[in-house]
Amino acid sequence: MTDLLNRRRLNRRTFIASTAAAVAAPAIARAQTNLPEAPSSPDHYHRLQGGVPHHITPEQESQRVYDSPAPRGPQGRWEARAAMPLPRSEMAWATAWGDRMYIVGGYGEGRVDRTYNHIFDAPSGKWLNGAPLPRGANHVSVVADQGRVYALGGFLQQNTAPDSNAYFYDIASDKWETIAPLPRPRGAGAAVVLNGLVHLIGGAGAPANERASVGWHEVYDPKTDKWEIRKALPGARDHVGCVAHDGLIHVIGGRFNTFEYNTDLHHVYIPERNTWETRAPLPTTRSGHGLVVYRDRLFAMGGESGVNRDGKLQQGKVYGQMESYNAATDTWQSHAPMLTPRHAVGATVIGDWIYVAGGGAVLGGSVQSAIHEAFTLG
Repeated sequence: MTDLLNRRRLNRRTFIASTAAAVAAPAIARAQTNLPEAPSSPDHYHRLQGGVPHHITPEQESQRVYDSPAPRGPQGRWEARAAMPLPRSEMAWATAWGDRMYIVGGYGEGRVDRTYNHIFDAPSGKWLNGAPLPRGANHVSVVADQGRVYALGGFLQQNTAPDSNAYFYDIASDKWETIAPLPRPRGAGAAVVLNGLVHLIGGAGAPANERASVGWHEVYDPKTDKWEIRKALPGARDHVGCVAHDGLIHVIGGRFNTFEYNTDLHHVYIPERNTWETRAPLPTTRSGHGLVVYRDRLFAMGGESGVNRDGKLQQGKVYGQMESYNAATDTWQSHAPMLTPRHAVGATVIGDWIYVAGGGAVLGGSVQSAIHEAFTLG
């Protein structure tokens, strides 16, 4: 009996310590103050070719689209925030942990295989430099959980040559660790955490001359460092918006292979049944948009679409629409559009603000931006 009581006490102490560590994780991230500051870029835009400053032309300005077909909801407001340390795009989203936003990899300074790890500290309003990604890539899938930022796959060339490398960034120590590689290489997939497991959904694979979208759905267990296969996304696509909400995973919008074939599809994954169901479609069909959970709604912003004829981009659209979804009623509504339409942005929620940083300023990857704006319903 004494041995049993001792074991129970030990288990209880272990449980309490584990729980306290989990609860304290955001505080640990906030306490990481020894990172070097990264001053904001004086240039709003850079061209990928040459990595030089760029001024948006009237023709490029005409690509911007603001009007949403969704019913009008509370408008809210956008405000400018500290510009990124340099113009960037094609990061494949961003993630937040402990009042900080993490934006990893992407295009910048004339290259497409960057190792950037820029961190925005919301309380101070400053950008910081974290330890660089172990290998440079664009369209790296990122998600944060339990004091870690996971960085999965990506492209080693411009939107092609998918990679299977996988890492996590330990926020408290400012160090990257290698984890089990992806079962199949891909970039532009969607990463999300649900019930302690990391889901990687969709994306695009090889060969480079096809760059076909995939519906693969693989799940990583941090406790075992292993991947397993789950039911595939019904409509294979990449550059989607993806979040976990109320026990389900929402995959919204995206493209079939290229932005010429965008979709408004909205699927939800039900883990208990390992199956997918459809929900109300995205009002503005687009890909490369941000998607976050804010005030118990799903907010989608930004994105792009266009046509590629004879190797030339035409009919380009870069979206500023802000639309939100109510899961309880399966309905969408619109809000105040972004001040500066962009695609391939880093979008996260910290406190009562949605932060949207960087991204492509014109159709495709030719122009990066350092612009950083935040939205609130007030």
